[in-house]
Amino acid sequence: MKKLSAVQLKQQALVFSVADSLEAQALEELKGMQQCWFDVQYHQFPGSLLLRFQFENEEAVSNAEPELKKWQRKLSAALLKKGVVLKDMRRHLIFTTQGPEE
Repeated sequence: MKKLSAVQLKQQALVFSVADSLEAQALEELKGMQQCWFDVQYHQFPGSLLLRFQFENEEAVSNAEPELKKWQRKLSAALLKKGVVLKDMRRHLIFTTQGPEE
């Protein structure tokens, strides 16, 4: 794996801090949520950022689905506070049952 540049390390720290805070909120508010994880290509940041909220089963995902737009707005707002603008917030956060190793 290639070493990250100083700018990419700052981006990584920013994404980790936003993901950690959203994960803490979501674990309290969304029944059946297990963890938050993300993929990002730092050379294409923020367009390549994809945050995933992992749930224990499809039923939990279905129950949480009405809340998806709210969480997408929270992600967009949290990044905006850090100076990062998402052009289309719907592309950057999804609910899933898949884990990072799948």
